[in-house]
Amino acid sequence: MSFCKHCIQGVRHEGEPVGKLETIAGVACYIATPTVDYPKDKVVLFLPDVFGIELSNAKLLADDFAKNGFKVVAVDYLNGGRLAADAMNSPSFDFMGWLSNHGAEQTRPPLDKVIAALKAEGVTKFGATGYCFGGRYVFDLAFDNAIQCAVVSHPSLLKVPEDLETYFSKSRAPLLINSCEVDQMFPAAAQAKADEMFGDGKFAPGYKREYFPGCTHGFAVRGDVSDPLIKAGKEGAFKAAVEFFLAHL
Repeated sequence: MSFCKHCIQGVRHEGEPVGKLETIAGVACYIATPTVDYPKDKVVLFLPDVFGIELSNAKLLADDFAKNGFKVVAVDYLNGGRLAADAMNSPSFDFMGWLSNHGAEQTRPPLDKVIAALKAEGVTKFGATGYCFGGRYVFDLAFDNAIQCAVVSHPSLLKVPEDLETYFSKSRAPLLINSCEVDQMFPAAAQAKADEMFGDGKFAPGYKREYFPGCTHGFAVRGDVSDPLIKAGKEGAFKAAVEFFLAHL
């Protein structure tokens, strides 16, 4: 597996989060709840990148989904092992070493615990939006049909075409991929393969891929919004996700 420098590059966004940190089934979560009436049987699971649920960018995005009528549960599936924000843009950080301690055997159980607890509270439909590292786990949840709608933005750690083939054959969850121009983890060839396999109505549950020129891996959550193209990409990816959930969840 090659190292993606963009996995730990980015810009912290400004704003004051309004959600709450709570514990669900022993797992730390950031909860963003709409201020208006919303369907209590639906939840959007927010799977952050390697900086976890405590990065302000992630909290602000979760809050924005809540403003659009979705209850959001951002899950600390990293078990408190997130990267500190000051590791962002660090040339010396051992990212591959960090990855070795955050495999599926550590990161999947917290997600299953939270889903089970929310089901016990009456939630029957789950959407999931995953960024970078979180995109990998959105795919895994979709493989098991633990979610009913999937959105990934610049996903990492996917094996192409194998994971696309597994998704196509196993999942019933409509899939949105927010992709970009420069992405070592989900490059142009992978984007084209996804379109070839899922596009033109081939994937019955539903498929869409958005493409944002001038953007690099990480743009949807850590992009430098002072750059007009990246700002357009970040906002466009969010808008596409909201519209996809409205249509399919």
